[in-house]
Amino acid sequence: MERPPNLAAAVEAAAEALIGVLDSATSRHTVSVSPTQLRVLSLIMSHPDTNVNRLAELLDVVPSSASRLCDRLEAVGLLRRVADPRDRREVRLLPTNAAESLLRELQERRHRAVQAVLDRMPNRVQHELLLALLAFGQAATMTAPQPGTDSTARSA
Repeated sequence: MERPPNLAAAVEAAAEALIGVLDSATSRHTVSVSPTQLRVLSLIMSHPDTNVNRLAELLDVVPSSASRLCDRLEAVGLLRRVADPRDRREVRLLPTNAAESLLRELQERRHRAVQAVLDRMPNRVQHELLLALLAFGQAATMTAPQPGTDSTARSA
């Protein structure tokens, strides 16, 4: 089966539409937290025992910028800095209960927003989308072909 010439463009357009749905669900939230601050909180939640240097690496910023982001989150009660019990010279970043609640609520809002879009699609198309997304995710985690190898010899 030959690949449609506009497939990549269709995927990009769908990704933009998804981002719009997710952003809309996020923007209706009452707490004034920037998208970058939400990303910081999400990274800290998904990477326990993160310190400012590790956060800077994850964000691809300099440590001083990461530290300023943490200062703002700490000031609004969404982040705590605590000494690492294994090495008191290290400072770990921990989300507060308020941050965990905020992220949980935003995740639920986003889920409902995406579900509302899916509900407007026929069941058969939803199933096909699920299969396509699973295949896309699997392909995205595969290692890229090495230079000099023939990338056209993939199975359809």
